[in-house]
Amino acid sequence: MTDAPHKPVIVLVRPQLGENIGKAARAMLNFSLTELRLVSPRDGWPNPSAGPAAAGADVVLEKAQVFETLAQAVGDCAHVYATTVRKRGVTKPVLTPEEAAREIHAHAPQADATQGRSAIVFGPERSGLETDDVALARAIITVPINPDFASLNLAQAVILCAYEWSKGIGKDGDLAQPTQEELLPPAPQDELEGMIGHFEALLEPKGYFFPESRAAATHRTLRSMLTKPRWNHLEIRTMRGVLSALGRQQRD
Repeated sequence: MTDAPHKPVIVLVRPQLGENIGKAARAMLNFSLTELRLVSPRDGWPNPSAGPAAAGADVVLEKAQVFETLAQAVGDCAHVYATTVRKRGVTKPVLTPEEAAREIHAHAPQADATQGRSAIVFGPERSGLETDDVALARAIITVPINPDFASLNLAQAVILCAYEWSKGIGKDGDLAQPTQEELLPPAPQDELEGMIGHFEALLEPKGYFFPESRAAATHRTLRSMLTKPRWNHLEIRTMRGVLSALGRQQRD
């Protein structure tokens, strides 16, 4: 069973800890990648430690396939990217995750379930990919990173590549930004006018608009300041409540 052919395959080569496999699966599913391939996992597969670490990304673990060699794992992939911080004596194009993601999307129209697919390959936690592993790839993915601490854990590396790939699927993809969905539309103009009038009614008796020669300019500045935020209905209602409370306090 394979994922949609336009989506890259994630390949973990000789992963050591089940927890790290689970965390990588979680990172994949965050960005709608579900096809995970494992090459000779040290502790075998399935691994009971992977499930809890996946935090609900069970579909990725259930579909995971195991291979003896990397060559077998990427046998149906025409575009293979090896992630490494070192070139390890091989001459390959070196790309950032963003550049690799663009290439993967460019290859997607030619991909099908049996050929032309893309794979992103990650090495063991401690040592990374060996030279022979990198030699199988068409290009290297390297993250610009602090040279004094060039260390990413497995899930971090996976999520960087998965996120960059997700940026290219467009608005019609299967990802959503929760904060955007939760935004309420701007309040109607009459509600905004009511709030501005409420401010002015409280400020007028306090002499805020004195001297009279500057009153018109002060009113305009106050209006400009209050119309800049995209107030929604709930925000305006809350602010009117605040103003009413202040007004009551003044009367008392």
